[in-house]
Amino acid sequence: MTPAARLSAAFEVFADIEARRRPAAQALKDWGLSHRFAGSGDRAAIAGLVYDALRRKASSAWIMGADTPRAVLLGMLARERGHDSEAIARLCDGARFAPAPLTDEEHARLRATSLAGAPPHVLGDYPEWLDAQLAATFGEERVEEGAALASRAPLDLRANTLKATREEAQEALAELEPQPTRWSPVGLRIIVAADSRSPAIHAEPAFLKGEIEIQDEGSQLAALLSGARPGEQVIDLCAGAGGKTLALAAAMENHGQIHATDTDKRRLAPIHERLERSGARNVQVITPRGDKDMLAHLGRKADLVLIDAPCTGTGAWRRNPDAKWRVRPGALAERLKDQAEALDRAAALVKPAGRIAYVTCSVLDDENGAQVRAFMARHPAFSIIPPAEVTNALGERAFLFRRAVLMSGEGLLMTPRRTDTDGFFVSVLRGA
Repeated sequence: MTPAARLSAAFEVFADIEARRRPAAQALKDWGLSHRFAGSGDRAAIAGLVYDALRRKASSAWIMGADTPRAVLLGMLARERGHDSEAIARLCDGARFAPAPLTDEEHARLRATSLAGAPPHVLGDYPEWLDAQLAATFGEERVEEGAALASRAPLDLRANTLKATREEAQEALAELEPQPTRWSPVGLRIIVAADSRSPAIHAEPAFLKGEIEIQDEGSQLAALLSGARPGEQVIDLCAGAGGKTLALAAAMENHGQIHATDTDKRRLAPIHERLERSGARNVQVITPRGDKDMLAHLGRKADLVLIDAPCTGTGAWRRNPDAKWRVRPGALAERLKDQAEALDRAAALVKPAGRIAYVTCSVLDDENGAQVRAFMARHPAFSIIPPAEVTNALGERAFLFRRAVLMSGEGLLMTPRRTDTDGFFVSVLRGA
């Protein structure tokens, strides 16, 4: 396919996403199935165009004075990819499979690419209804933070120290040119260009042998900051597919016990294969069964309960740019309820002086600091471990990390702008 034909295809996919309010991955998959002539390179390029347009949807529409798929894609080419109006006009020449030629107004707007007078939610490329919540977290810096959340995410990997050191994993993946992550002592980062296919990590021998896992550096850090130690009794209360469970097992050097569970057994399905590949031997998966409390036998016995809380996912917008345009106030309210229930459940599981590590991939105070404050009001016997103390788990990296993150009385917040990770909030609470 020509670059112009790829752009036309991106118009089509973007229109499908907007009309049906469906995840971009589904729309792209369906397009590929119905256009089997398109090669893998074509599909990767089209996906790159669509995802970049979703990242810069609000500002691109403002530049073009319209929010149609064509307007957003054209505006994105100027704002995100730096194409001038003439380069865009060459793509839109009206030839076979190419978009229709630019109008005079489109030419003028692409030459100007003006965001003059745009409100914060446009400049930061986030939904207008979230402006107040982001202002509560970031104040006047919300535009810069929002823009960083709209950037492309790198591909981060975690070296599984049960099987390999970071240096050994880096050598095994040398052809992909991975670099050590800035903060995580076990992380590797691969930069993927906008039009490039993501490397087939799942087919790499290092992955098949369990030496690496795909995991954002922020998620790696959240697991490390929970402070799990060898020999402890740990409960991963919202384990899902097991990303943080595996990180905890490595940090604990396979000593002690991790009980991994989730309220939805379907989310736990991938964990079994991942555990087998990783070599983790200190994990017991507890599958929920109806209304029965499968953790009753662990009451007041846990040294640590990790809550990787269900949340709006605002901190992961770099990886799921379509999700930020689908989130609604009702979804936030539902997540707040789930988080409070998880915290209360954890309070009954920790032993005296035991710890709760509360983690979200959200940047909203409603889900982070406010949720911790509400928990403390319900459970006054608990205390917050000072965030600066929590960062000591990072050793020599702790000092600079403390300067980078956003600290509050309740915890610490990582963001793409501050730490070059996904957005993660971490608070560690200690029982009486």
